Amino acid sequence: MSTPLQQLTEYGQSVWIDYLSRRFVKDGDLKGLVEQGVEGVTSNPTIFQGAIAEGDAYDEQIRELSGSHDDPKEIFWQLAKDDIRDACDILRPVWDEGEGKDGWVSLEVDPNLAHDTEKTKSEAVRLFELVDRPNLLIKIPATLEGLPAIEDTIARGIPVNVTLIFSLERHRKVAEAYMAGIKRLVEGGGDPSKVASVASFFVSRVDTEADKRLEAIGGQDELLGKLAIANAKLAYQTYQEVFSTPEWEELAAKGASPQRCLWASTGVKNPNYKDTVYVEELVGPDTVNTAPRELVEAVLDHGEIRGNAITEDVEGASRLLDQVEAAGVSYDDVVQTLEKEGVEKFAKSFADLIEGLDKKLKSLVAA
Repeated sequence: MSTPLQQLTEYGQSVWIDYLSRRFVKDGDLKGLVEQGVEGVTSNPTIFQGAIAEGDAYDEQIRELSGSHDDPKEIFWQLAKDDIRDACDILRPVWDEGEGKDGWVSLEVDPNLAHDTEKTKSEAVRLFELVDRPNLLIKIPATLEGLPAIEDTIARGIPVNVTLIFSLERHRKVAEAYMAGIKRLVEGGGDPSKVASVASFFVSRVDTEADKRLEAIGGQDELLGKLAIANAKLAYQTYQEVFSTPEWEELAAKGASPQRCLWASTGVKNPNYKDTVYVEELVGPDTVNTAPRELVEAVLDHGEIRGNAITEDVEGASRLLDQVEAAGVSYDDVVQTLEKEGVEKFAKSFADLIEGLDKKLKSLVAA
């Protein structure tokens, strides 16, 4: 009898884990999950902040690095580099066997650069060279300023995980930026089969924001907890449309792979909702679901998987967006608010991480 994670694989969906820490990698927990069907790792500033603040796993290396570095930010990148490299090495067999479809590990550029195209581009190159692993995805936020950075990074042959996508319009722009980057890569003599990208489309936060507004209006209970899944279903329609055009088919014939939808923020925020709902309702071919550790365990324990849930009742999903608008909640304002808050949240986590590292650095040096 196959496990729910194996069933997801059978239906064409890859499961990645949205978690990383040194102990998680060193103690064999990541390897154990890979053996159960996990095929990739995503990280973000909030995840690293928690990992470094918790316990003493990094203390010895921080003490060593303090001899050659006095900038806590540079010390962080050295710490992250080692964790990401080790995770890449554990996932490398998955990457090799699947010819680069899975087995990726993601590292995000400094989120404070989200509105600076040029600095994002140079940071992407620097981090890719720093980690020096072919199965590294550089995470770049899908801000307006991020779009040209995404195109340019892909054109350089660097794989990209585009993060913080909330709106259907922005998702289409992200897909177009990826395609333009692949086209430039091919025109420059590069090999598109060596480059991959995922579009991280955020899920649960959409319900959190929309539900808050619907509850404030009142009398809209039938719309609660529905917008996030409807939004993702329509994003998948965009994916199918963009990556079936003659222009794309020409690039695919040269070895390019489509930019898969990656469902992010799939842990349930509302305890009234089933904890596995953002996995079960978003199953579909050529997709990825990156789940926090507790969600992976919940899916293994009681996930009920059915194939192609992502393509069920797409017309109903489109109607749902109209119903939310008619109820008085602006879709455009919801997704714009979420992008702004998402960038701010990751920037704050990064600032807290560097501040915490600075304090730890000073206490270790003093000791």
